[in-house]
Amino acid sequence: MKREIIDEKKLLSILENTSKPDKVQIDEILSKALELNGIELEETATLLNVDEPEQLEKIFHTAYKVKEEIYGRRLVLFAPLYTSNYCANNCLYCGFRADNKEITRHALTIEQIKEETLGILEQGHKRILMLMGENHKQSSLDKFIEAIEAVYSVRDSKGSSIRRINVEIAPLSAEEFQRFSLVPIGTYTVFQETYHREIYQKMHPSGKKADYEWRLYVMDRALANGMHDVGIGVLFGLFDYRFEVLSLIEHSRYLDKYFGVGPHTISIPRIKPAKNAPVSNNIPYPVSDLELKKVVAALRLSVPYTGMILSTREPAQLRSELFDLGISQISAGSRTVPGGYKQAFSASSEYEEGQFVLNDCRSSGEVIADVIRHGYIPSFCTACYRSGRVGEDFMDQAKPGLIKLYCQPNGLTTLKEYLVDYADEETRKIGEELIEREILQIPDEHVRQLTRDYLHRIEQGERDLFF
Repeated sequence: MKREIIDEKKLLSILENTSKPDKVQIDEILSKALELNGIELEETATLLNVDEPEQLEKIFHTAYKVKEEIYGRRLVLFAPLYTSNYCANNCLYCGFRADNKEITRHALTIEQIKEETLGILEQGHKRILMLMGENHKQSSLDKFIEAIEAVYSVRDSKGSSIRRINVEIAPLSAEEFQRFSLVPIGTYTVFQETYHREIYQKMHPSGKKADYEWRLYVMDRALANGMHDVGIGVLFGLFDYRFEVLSLIEHSRYLDKYFGVGPHTISIPRIKPAKNAPVSNNIPYPVSDLELKKVVAALRLSVPYTGMILSTREPAQLRSELFDLGISQISAGSRTVPGGYKQAFSASSEYEEGQFVLNDCRSSGEVIADVIRHGYIPSFCTACYRSGRVGEDFMDQAKPGLIKLYCQPNGLTTLKEYLVDYADEETRKIGEELIEREILQIPDEHVRQLTRDYLHRIEQGERDLFF
């Protein structure tokens, strides 16, 4: 018998019973959140029901402090790589849906995947998120594993290569996970899209994805069959955002309780327009920018140890504001079309052919410069995956905030690589200034001196030095 993950009646009741938060209660919750142990579900719901501007600012400031304590001032960067847009599902919000007959379908060859990888490397990226359509003969696990091997084999003109691949693909069976656990990836991600069963069924009328429970229990199969790190998420706009936040927290704590490993990441995309995807142009439960800020802050306070991912779906200004509320990973220079990095799609062609419309269409270089100006370290670090700091070991260090002792110096060394190899003159100038400021913030004298040594060695031509 399967363990229950989501009790819809309970969550809806909690939201109703916390609909009128008072200032004293809010202050008590925020004080508790600063202990870095998370807060109760009812307390999260209370914060989500806050609308008064002064109280919201308190919530946002507390989220900022918690993020700083756990992760320090760094943002991990990645780029998505779509290997195929063939899909057997019919999700009503997605441009890749099977019933969309007006897009050109692509399944990249191994040579094309290598070309795309080269385009990503030349932006300075060291980690990617690989994706493909679901449950289609053109989107097989065999082909995907071959594609992963191909990506790792590519070197650019600087001699750089992708150091870690995270994946977002269809839920696998227990047997498939046992096989996939031998493939050198980082985080395996699947979005539930919505945790509300009735809405889920409406949004997924056909294809294997129509099976709510097969998707809901995918992380049980993953963690029970050799996977170390998993990522979850919902597509905000399908149902009440407050219910989805509580569900994400319930799922996180369920995984932590039964497998000793909460989610490595939580993603928070909002629905964006896509061609021939009816729900994407008539969103059932629109989420405002302010509500998205509440989502980020509430999740950061509730599951402080979990990485939070923000994609280029969101506009540049909002992305910058969300950095301060809990986001720890961002995509940059993204393309959502197979072959998009080589073809340099325009915004209009992204709408015609992409999975969804992008709102932050800046180059990776522009995003990186903006992150630096914002006072954050653009990090290309992949050290934890390659040093064995995964699964329970990672969580043991992330929960008390010890992981930033690695994140900060590794962020600086990978930024240094980027500045030397890929940055323009202005970005290198402001980046070097940031590095000098941040070195002084490293609390351990030995680590500080070793970081300086690594930075000098990188300047002299060495690469991939990490803690």
